[in-house]
Amino acid sequence: MRAAERSSRRRGAVSSAGSSGAFPVTVRHAFGETTIDAKPTRVATVAWANHEVPLALGVVPVGMSRASWGDDDGDGVLPWVEDRLSELGARTPVLFDETDGIDFEAVADTRPDVILAAYSGLSKSDYETLSKIAPTIAYPKTAWGTTLDEMIEMDGAAIGLGAEGKRLEQRLDARVEQAAERRPQLAGRSAMFASFDPADLSTVGFYTTLDPRARLFEDLGMTAPEAVRRASASSKEYYLTVSAEDAESLDDADVIVTYGDAALLKKLQADPLIGRIPAIARGSVVLLTDSTPLAAAANPSPLSVGAASDRYLDALAAAADEVG
Repeated sequence: MRAAERSSRRRGAVSSAGSSGAFPVTVRHAFGETTIDAKPTRVATVAWANHEVPLALGVVPVGMSRASWGDDDGDGVLPWVEDRLSELGARTPVLFDETDGIDFEAVADTRPDVILAAYSGLSKSDYETLSKIAPTIAYPKTAWGTTLDEMIEMDGAAIGLGAEGKRLEQRLDARVEQAAERRPQLAGRSAMFASFDPADLSTVGFYTTLDPRARLFEDLGMTAPEAVRRASASSKEYYLTVSAEDAESLDDADVIVTYGDAALLKKLQADPLIGRIPAIARGSVVLLTDSTPLAAAANPSPLSVGAASDRYLDALAAAADEVG
């Protein structure tokens, strides 16, 4: 998908003042509108990857979400975030442990001027609690359904860097296009991002086309299987399931990406229903182990797009080559 097509999907959630960097700025989102009266000096972020927006734009948050998966060394910070902090000569911000939900007390302790959560699954209660701490930016419409461009647009505008955010979007869009050009075997292939419970293979979970993981396939020139397209078109959810009894509806998936290892693939291939899916049977599967940065790179973010995501895209291309 070309940059112009990606731009057409944006929802225009930011006022014109936000685009210019002037304050006050108003950002519209799923729970209404948030107005930031003056340029924030203490930025906190919650949920996945929102901290990468200010970091990419040269602003170090006072607090951010601890990485709960894809963290190879257990320090709660992904490698590309560590690299950016080093480039900025900054120490690691306070890390919020969100294993059991948002730690509101820890967020409040950082005394933020604004809280960024444009890509998140905040409940209304979460939003209201955070808003008592500082003006909070929630997702535009669907929980966990924010595009990368929307996250940059909304979070960037909230800190007075709307124009810089726009340029960042353009650079990332160009990198994705270049990545697709370097991997022509992806063009026209169908792909889905699935999830399997090894202890219960009665269903196949999958991320809908609202989710950035699945949307990345489109940006690379790939398509979604027909069943995924139909289900996504009639749902506002980022994640759905299909019964293993209907596994044949996924037969047109050329490539399947999932979290797991070789043992999982072996179990899937042995299953009497799921094992019949052609991509599973021939092994056109990208396996992502949760504890590795490769797993995190599959969910595109401001700092992972580019060099950090190359290994993932190479694995995707290799799986496409298996189709023949």
